[in-house]
Amino acid sequence: MDKRLRFMADLTQPLTVPPGSTVKLSRDHDPGYTGSVTKDQATSLLADGVQLLAEYQDRLAAQDIYGVLLVLQGIDAAGKDGTIKHVMSGVNPQDVQVSSFKQPSVEELNHDYLWRYARALPGRGRIGIFNRSHYEEVLVVRVHKELLAAERMPNPDEHGIWERRYREINDWERYLTDNGIRVVKIMLNLSKREQAKRFLQRIDHPEKNWKFSPSDIKERQYWDAYQHAFSTMLSRTSTEWAPWHVVPADHKWFSRLATAAVLVRALDAIDPQYPAADPAVHDEMVQAGEELRAELVLDKKGAD
Repeated sequence: MDKRLRFMADLTQPLTVPPGSTVKLSRDHDPGYTGSVTKDQATSLLADGVQLLAEYQDRLAAQDIYGVLLVLQGIDAAGKDGTIKHVMSGVNPQDVQVSSFKQPSVEELNHDYLWRYARALPGRGRIGIFNRSHYEEVLVVRVHKELLAAERMPNPDEHGIWERRYREINDWERYLTDNGIRVVKIMLNLSKREQAKRFLQRIDHPEKNWKFSPSDIKERQYWDAYQHAFSTMLSRTSTEWAPWHVVPADHKWFSRLATAAVLVRALDAIDPQYPAADPAVHDEMVQAGEELRAELVLDKKGAD
């Protein structure tokens, strides 16, 4: 195995949520964890990861059989935007699409809750990124149950709807996987203390003021409720076909490296290959090559 891939495997193994396990974030996952990696090492290691992503993406696009969906979830200020910016810095932008999901529109509320996410899925040969995702439906909607009324569910059962949604999401992701869309799920795990520091940076630095919203502070009042919702989500929806990875987010340099490692591992599992030339046009390719070489020879003689 390429030593870069071996490192990625070792890095991501402790971050993976075993299917069927019961997760409690405060007990099982340290937001400040960095393993044996130092900040000084992280820059070159991330560069390796970005290079591997570029190589895999080129083959993924050429093969045109599989797609990849990267799901990024995390509390406010967990670093989703910065992670996308740094991890995807070396890939071909024409084969990547990023979808951000905020408050649903009237049209979206007039459909089933997965409709707007299904519309944004990547095609074959492409990498799609969900900046927040269908998991908002068992996170923010669970914490703010009044949002459920706007979805106009028939006969909503507040006690059973969440378990039903976990099942529906698992089934949907299984369907996507069976049809060639690899689902890669990352939860950026930020501590409450680090979130406060990042909010203060947004307040104290004018160039970052645009990132701050007073609603961010209001949402901190629901911290414990969100931690419970995240823990239950991880427990109920980490599956063999689409496992969750809890990436510590207190140190941006580590969360970006770990995210790149998880994505590299997923692409390595697909192992996309450049397609062989169509035998039906092989002779034409050979003939074209001979004609082009002859043309270059004549051009060179003319130049001499």
